[in-house]
Order: sequence, then C-alpha cells, then structure tokens
Amino acid sequence: MIQTVIFDMDGVIVDTEPVHHYAYIEHFKQLNIDVSPEMYASFTGNSTKNIYERLKGIYDLKQDVQHLVETKRNLFNDAFDSKEDLYLLEGVETLIKDLHRNGMQLILASSSAKVTIDRIFNRFGLHQYFTHLVSGEDFPQSKPHPAIFEHAAFLSQTPRENCIVIEDSTNGIKAANAAGIYCIGYNSVHSKMQDLSTADQVIQRFDELNFEVIRNIGV
Repeated sequence: MIQTVIFDMDGVIVDTEPVHHYAYIEHFKQLNIDVSPEMYASFTGNSTKNIYERLKGIYDLKQDVQHLVETKRNLFNDAFDSKEDLYLLEGVETLIKDLHRNGMQLILASSSAKVTIDRIFNRFGLHQYFTHLVSGEDFPQSKPHPAIFEHAAFLSQTPRENCIVIEDSTNGIKAANAAGIYCIGYNSVHSKMQDLSTADQVIQRFDELNFEVIRNIGV
C-alpha cells in the first residue's frame, strides 16, 4: 500500500519551463554559444550546476561554474518575479490537497535549486502539504542518477515499495527506475521531446489520480 508520493516540480507541479528557457537563452546569448533544441531538451531533469558543467566542457567557457549558475539564476529570478501568468498545472493542487487530507506523505524531489523551490512554494502556499523538500543541487550527479529519489525515500522512512514518484521527464523517470520506485509519468504538454516509455504508468491529466487510486497501486 502506497504511503509516500514523491513529486517532481518543474512540469509536474508548475510550468516554470518558459521562465527557465528564457533565462538560459538570454545567458547563452551573453556567452555567445549556440545550444541546439536537442541539446537543450537533454537538460530536462538536470540541475543547473550539472548543465553548466557540461556546457563549460563543450564550449570551453572561461567563467567558473558557480558564476555561470548564479548569472542564470539571477536572470530566472528577475523573470519569475515579473511574470504574472504563472499557475500550478491543472488538477495538481486538487490532487495534492486530496492526498494530504487523507494522510499521504508528500515529498518534493526537484533538480531545481533550494532558492527556486522556496520561491515557487512561497508563491503558491505549498509548504504546508510537504514534509520534505529535496533539491538536486545537494547531489554531485543529477537525474537520471537515482540519488535524489533514494534520499527522498530515506527521508520518508517508508519502504521503497510503498513509495511512488510522479515525473514528466526522461531523466526523472530513469532516475525513479534506477531507484527501484514505482513511477507515474505525466505526459504534460509542457514536457517536449521526453520519453515516458519506462514509466510504470502514464497519465495525461491529474484527475486520473486521487488518494484511493494511488493508495492501492500494486495491491
């Protein structure tokens, strides 16, 4: 019986991808580098630090990784704070409240930085529903490495067979697979060029899920 639901954030709870995309593209212009759409799509689920480590190696960037990360983060924060039309994805708030009301433990495991997670959770009042917020910046390797989900399961004090992950990215689903945790793939219109084929189940809308459905997965 499922006791803990581990949520990804970007593309699952909120669509901040347009804001991230804007910040990255602006920064790529500043750096005078040309990143293809295919390469950009492969970043989904990676931490900003890991992305800039890759870019530094590919393009021989002179700035140190921390400086690159902070520049992009400042561009994101400025755009995020000025963007009024930013909403939770349809149906996810209802699902979160339903699970919480019925005693399901909720944990966030996002590749985003802690400051970004807090910015989003404060804006939408989500702190009250989650027992733990896990950031990818705390791990040397990003998804598809399973460390972030392994740690989330450890924090939950729930056996992995009693946890599930909700993800929308190829890398996130691979990470859940590698951690040995049942994974629901969310086929979001915002998650472009992502392969959900190794998810245990794929949903198109959050109203396909509720407490009773999730609790009885695997029973």
